Amino acid sequence: MAIPDFQTLMLPLLKFSSNYEEHSSKDATAYLANYFKLTEEEKNEVIPSGKEPIIRNRTGWAITYFKKALLLEATKRAHFKITQRGLEVLSTKPDKLCNNYLTRFPEFREFKSIDNSPRNNGELVTVLDEEDNGKTPEETMDLAYLAIRKALAQELLNKIQSLPPSFFEKLVVELLVKMGYGGSLRDAGRALGKSGDGGIDGIIKEDKLGLDVIYIQAKRWNSNNPVGRPDVQGFVGALAGHGAKKGVFITTSRFTPDAKAYTPRNETKIVLIDGEQLSQYMIDYNLGVATESIYEVKRIDIDYFGDE
Repeated sequence: MAIPDFQTLMLPLLKFSSNYEEHSSKDATAYLANYFKLTEEEKNEVIPSGKEPIIRNRTGWAITYFKKALLLEATKRAHFKITQRGLEVLSTKPDKLCNNYLTRFPEFREFKSIDNSPRNNGELVTVLDEEDNGKTPEETMDLAYLAIRKALAQELLNKIQSLPPSFFEKLVVELLVKMGYGGSLRDAGRALGKSGDGGIDGIIKEDKLGLDVIYIQAKRWNSNNPVGRPDVQGFVGALAGHGAKKGVFITTSRFTPDAKAYTPRNETKIVLIDGEQLSQYMIDYNLGVATESIYEVKRIDIDYFGDE
């Protein structure tokens, strides 16, 4: 089954805590994973940022929300137990617990809202509405970040495809230098476009000492014109003609399945970078992009406070 959203976890979590004993977040996660019969693959599936398993993240947020509503209380680090209010909620035998249910408690409403400060024109504003999407705040932020990044990547490709091929070749070398290849940009730039024959668009040092070199093929094509196997084979042939063993084929388009499946029979090693991967590398290495906003998500520093 699909991993339940964190609100679906709420009722079984509170029932799990109903014996009034102290429980750990780890034990609660394990209980809920078994309760919902998650497979090992589902138990290990991580949130978009890759920081932790989804089931652990959602269990943690369910616990947090119960604490804010005073249905659970913290006993020590990563441990909790049910409160009298929590027992009273269970005594009513609710069919479901969710954010809407918790809003009957003033402490939870305060937690979920921004104060009626002047910047909000005296209105009470909900910070996040997970009721609609079933995602935890952390998952919502991660997904929003990925959506922004994907849109930026497409903008980069559109921009690159509108510029001359010579600009793209220069961009490729700059990116490889930022990734640690080619020594200095000045050294790398000297090789750009000078070999320009036999299917080679540039040569770049593999390391700062220049102990080996990497040959580059750069194709500024649109997505309707994919790079096929013959193009890759031609590049491998060009490498052989230069006595080269390493090459990078970069395109703003994509590679056909046959092109990606092609493996040279000799010792030649080639790396294929399509438009999607290219734009992601540009974002990772800050080429052609600028930081607009930074949001820091912080947590308690347990070492500062000790074990208790």
